[in-house]
Amino acid sequence: MKDILQNYNLKELSAIVEEMGERPFRAKQLYDGMMRGHDISDIPALPSAFVARLTERFEDCALKIVKTLTSADGTEKYLFRLADGNIIEGVFMKYKYGNTQCVSTQVGCRMGCRFCASTLGGLVRDLSSGEILSQVLKVNAAHGGTPAKRQVTNVVLMGSGEPLDNYGNVVKFVRDMAAEGGINISPRNVSLSTCGLVPEMYALAKEGLPLNLTVSLHNVSDEERARTMPVAKRYKIADILAACSDYFDKTGRRYIFEYSLIDGENADEAHAKALAALLRGRPCHVNLIRLNDVKERSLSAASEAAARKFLKLLTEGGISATLRRRMGADIGGACGQLRAGYIGGSAPQGQD
Repeated sequence: MKDILQNYNLKELSAIVEEMGERPFRAKQLYDGMMRGHDISDIPALPSAFVARLTERFEDCALKIVKTLTSADGTEKYLFRLADGNIIEGVFMKYKYGNTQCVSTQVGCRMGCRFCASTLGGLVRDLSSGEILSQVLKVNAAHGGTPAKRQVTNVVLMGSGEPLDNYGNVVKFVRDMAAEGGINISPRNVSLSTCGLVPEMYALAKEGLPLNLTVSLHNVSDEERARTMPVAKRYKIADILAACSDYFDKTGRRYIFEYSLIDGENADEAHAKALAALLRGRPCHVNLIRLNDVKERSLSAASEAAARKFLKLLTEGGISATLRRRMGADIGGACGQLRAGYIGGSAPQGQD
């Protein structure tokens, strides 16, 4: 696999163009075309001779959409093929406040969480910054968006992979996506979800990026958390809470805890009251999620009634909390489900 030009910001592209002996304005033409989601060969302003030289060194297409599935609720799920043939996925969700895209940061994942389909095949490799960015560029373009009039307004790093396990590429992606003259999505409109890699959480707090930090908590004790999240054997809940406090101190941004409600594991009254006691007084919000069932796993979602009761107990306990609306369940909405089905030959049918 050759390098991809989406890995480079405008300043870096200018250096490449200069090295190739081309006139400086070609860098801006190249950059503008890529920000519109074009492959190199589809950028109309570029001379064919220059395109030929570029594609000798760089992939013409960083990734392509190979399948699109649309849910009854309007959620869209995308399957992307990377230049090396690997498969990743993403989700596009419409809300009243704008459109949110969920992007992947790795091919697979090595965190091993029992409720997540992304980990079924382990980690294949990290995505480059440009491969992460290209997901946004392609979907924005697919919806008729441009850098000046975006259709993707918010981004969540909650697809396949652990973002903080691919730290350098993820941070560069966020900076490049926020660059003026590009797609220009502010870090304030970006949410990063981690299972709790504590050293990287401390590092992120020093980056000067006002991201929305989201931590997958999913239980109230280290012992119980370790049953579904192997990372809990490395980093304790107390360590995660300390890192969250540091993040708030350095960024001024409140943090969010994701809590997947799993029947028979963490969704009863005792867990709700313990969670309220654990988080009371902290500048945080709890996002409750009814688990998306994954056929390869033995875990099941708590009932709607149990989820509503859990939410009521949290709010009565003084905790800011919401129950996330289930979206895309009919198209394999959970992380990794579409990729796993596609690779295994059982993916739902959609547009190719």
